[in-house]
Amino acid sequence: MSAVAELPATPVAPSWSQKLAELDRAQKTKLALGLVALIMVALAGVFMTRQADWRVLYANLSDKDGGAVVAQLATMNVPYKYSEGGGAILVPAERVHDLRLRLASQGLPKGSVAGFELMEGNHFGVTQFQERLNFQRGLEGELTRSIQAVAAIQSARVHLALPNQNGFFREQQKPSASVLLTLYPGRLLDRAQLAGIVHLVASSVPELNPAAVSVIDDNGKLLSATPEAAGAGGDAQQLQYVQQIEQQLSKRITDILEPVVGRQNVKAQVTAEIDFSQTESTSESHRPNQTPDSAAVRSQQVVESGGAAQATPPTGIPGATSNQPAAAANAPINGQAQPLTAGGAGAAGTTPTKKESVTNYEVDKTIKVVKGGTGVVKRLSAAVVVNYQPGVEEKGKTVNKPMSAEQLDQMTALVRDTIGYNKDRGDSVNLMNTPFMASAAEGVAVPLWKQPEVLELAKSFAWPVGMVLFALVVLLGMVRPAVKAMNAPKPDPTELLPASGAGTQLDALESDAPDRPDLLPAPSTEKVVEPPTAEQLRLEDARVLAKQNPIAVANIIKGWVNGEAPA
Repeated sequence: MSAVAELPATPVAPSWSQKLAELDRAQKTKLALGLVALIMVALAGVFMTRQADWRVLYANLSDKDGGAVVAQLATMNVPYKYSEGGGAILVPAERVHDLRLRLASQGLPKGSVAGFELMEGNHFGVTQFQERLNFQRGLEGELTRSIQAVAAIQSARVHLALPNQNGFFREQQKPSASVLLTLYPGRLLDRAQLAGIVHLVASSVPELNPAAVSVIDDNGKLLSATPEAAGAGGDAQQLQYVQQIEQQLSKRITDILEPVVGRQNVKAQVTAEIDFSQTESTSESHRPNQTPDSAAVRSQQVVESGGAAQATPPTGIPGATSNQPAAAANAPINGQAQPLTAGGAGAAGTTPTKKESVTNYEVDKTIKVVKGGTGVVKRLSAAVVVNYQPGVEEKGKTVNKPMSAEQLDQMTALVRDTIGYNKDRGDSVNLMNTPFMASAAEGVAVPLWKQPEVLELAKSFAWPVGMVLFALVVLLGMVRPAVKAMNAPKPDPTELLPASGAGTQLDALESDAPDRPDLLPAPSTEKVVEPPTAEQLRLEDARVLAKQNPIAVANIIKGWVNGEAPA
């Protein structure tokens, strides 16, 4: 009967629990802390990625409306929070529009400014004074809403003074208005916007003069100029007009000379004297008398008296004698004798003719009213500095050279034509050619790591990058060594036996006097070296064994700690 050879047993890989049990206490602690840290980093990353994006639901609400909106959100179980400073109510981004519609259906927010909807709540028995007061409040609210629609205005208040009109008063009082504005930080209103607000209020109230509208800001500064202040001179608008003209002329000079002398090689300043006074003159002139044929007749009157002889009424006693024709005169004074008229003995002469003619001619008269305009240029003064132009010497070296007199005259004439030079007005142009001094300290560029955009980007990526780095430190410093120790191959027990078979290295380590080969004599030196003691030799053997087989040494120490007998 043949003997069956026994096959060597296949080694079974230890499970994770067995590998974990073989670790010492320090490695188990590091592994546990590392796993907990990694789990916390993963949860933090998931929480950040799934964190809700908060958007503004309402901003700049009054305390009353803000409380009503918050109470309604709490009733609907909607999460909310406040922005920094409490100026806005934030809700999840996906629910903003839905919440606005639902709150609007409930009349929220009501708003602190009420318009003409106040007139809808009138009840029976409202007096005329209350009705007029509600109308005034509604008009103020509508004006406030319109003014707040301007982009630079954060809030506004409108006060109207509407006097009671009475037909028994000879002179009626005119209405007036006051507007209080609160601007957003860093925003300003220009003159056109202020004029628009003033005219908006003045056009909304009957018989309201724009001069009776006062606009002030939240600091109490009067923004709208009164007619007295506008005509007193030194108005900010006038100064702005002067600066605008000076800047425009300076830019025109720079634009016309830079293509000739190069960029940053010319500097120009213009001073303008502007006359803002308003003058009005009236003149009346008459043309000399003209001939009647060419003159225009305004009126003519002709009066003519006298003419043919008129018969005298009959006189005397009625009868045949009285009806006889008159006889000729016996002694005529001039000319022939005039016959007597019938019915009388006396002579009746003719009346002389009188003619009067009055003609009125038009007198040529010219009345001229001249009103001088404001903002007339009285005088211009221009100062221009031109840098030296680069040139080449005989040796080929580039140097800056002054310009010729002909070139300077041409540039001066060019500047005069550019600004509209007028000799009669007293304008002056001074052009100077001189080398520019190089700036001693150029603008230091801001380092990349100090730029606001880079800092903001670093802040946004700081938390994710920090978590990733922390996870890598935990993984490489705590988890990886423990996993490497678990997966390290165990030493073969047969490798620990010596070749002679007389005991093992562990027995040699535990014995008091292990057998070892004789040490070679130390090399001869000038200084005599003492031979090592037995204790030093044992320590040296322990170090060598720990370096060659650290797992076996670890098992020995583990057995000592647990109180187990050595194998």
